[in-house]
Amino acid sequence: MCSVRRWIKLAAMVVVTMLTAACGRTDDAGDSATLAVSSTAVADGDDIPVEFTCDGEDIAPDLTWSDVPADAVEMVIMVDDPDAPGGTFTHWTVWGLQPDAAPIGGALPQGAMEGTNDFGEVGYRGPCPPAGDGPHHYRFRVLALDSSLDLPRGAPPAQVTAAISGHVIARGQLQATYAR
Repeated sequence: MCSVRRWIKLAAMVVVTMLTAACGRTDDAGDSATLAVSSTAVADGDDIPVEFTCDGEDIAPDLTWSDVPADAVEMVIMVDDPDAPGGTFTHWTVWGLQPDAAPIGGALPQGAMEGTNDFGEVGYRGPCPPAGDGPHHYRFRVLALDSSLDLPRGAPPAQVTAAISGHVIARGQLQATYAR
């Protein structure tokens, strides 16, 4: 009976420790400051112009951010489609951006790295939802980190997400739609 009580105490201590550690994380939306994110090409809540999609030139729109915390070390951009039939589909990841690097558009600044998107290519690939599937929502998210990422060019979305875990100190997003 005593060993059962010890195991219960140990299990309770582990659970309390895990919950306490989770409360200190800074990558949850409620625990981070808010960045202002905008674009001259895509307006929040509007349709994405065709030139930034697979039906057009498939180029990345410009992004600007502000209200970056003074202690931000690096910025990350993540563009995804949470409405994709197979689950959230990543179109672009960029890291290694200086907090004052905005605006981003065209060529990326020196030191910036792009990851592999869910098309299996490095770099930006624009919205390309299935025809007739209705409008999909595309999130252009910008994250401020308290440290630099040490990831190789072409890192997949899951690796980028894992690397930023616990390091997001501010976040913002612009969301727009596209349908075919």
